[in-house]
Amino acid sequence: MPLIVFGRDHKAHLAFLSTVEEEVINEFVRIAISFIKSGTNPKVYSAAAKKLGVPSETVQNGVQGLMYLLTESSKLLMNDLDFHDSIIILGYPADLNELLLKIYMENRTEIRDIMAKLSMVIPSYQNMHWRLDAQVASRTLKQQAEPAVVMKLDTVGPGTDTTSVLLQTDPTTLAHITRELEAALKAVKSSHYRRITRAIK
Repeated sequence: MPLIVFGRDHKAHLAFLSTVEEEVINEFVRIAISFIKSGTNPKVYSAAAKKLGVPSETVQNGVQGLMYLLTESSKLLMNDLDFHDSIIILGYPADLNELLLKIYMENRTEIRDIMAKLSMVIPSYQNMHWRLDAQVASRTLKQQAEPAVVMKLDTVGPGTDTTSVLLQTDPTTLAHITRELEAALKAVKSSHYRRITRAIK
């Protein structure tokens, strides 16, 4: 299963959570979900910073770090084990890991619904027809074979509009693409991939 990739900035922003009480984290979560719904509001950062006695930038970074954590884990629809494997790299104490897991499990459905409404509608697969064409001879070269795979891909977009796209390739290239995709899917499922993903900054 895929894991969340944290950049150096994400790790720095989320480090603040280990220095505050649970009620503060819950408030940050409330702000983060509100911002996911309707966008950021600098005035909220200022008010929270004044209440906590910390710079506004610290609150902003903490909330944005939480927004990244919650949106990425919700997008990947992680189970509890994958979520735990993702955040263990942050070095939180066990009780904070459990709190973040609880927060994620309670809010992931709502966050996914929000993201679905905000995301672009991408055409989805409907049908595909294919045929193998081959030129077996010509006036210049007898017994010449030039096979080609011709595909017609039908997709459905917004408003149930159907779009058809014609694609053509040779069997050798198609077989190579298939092998590469199969190898990529196999690699993603490996434990080696999971270790590398956790190590990426």
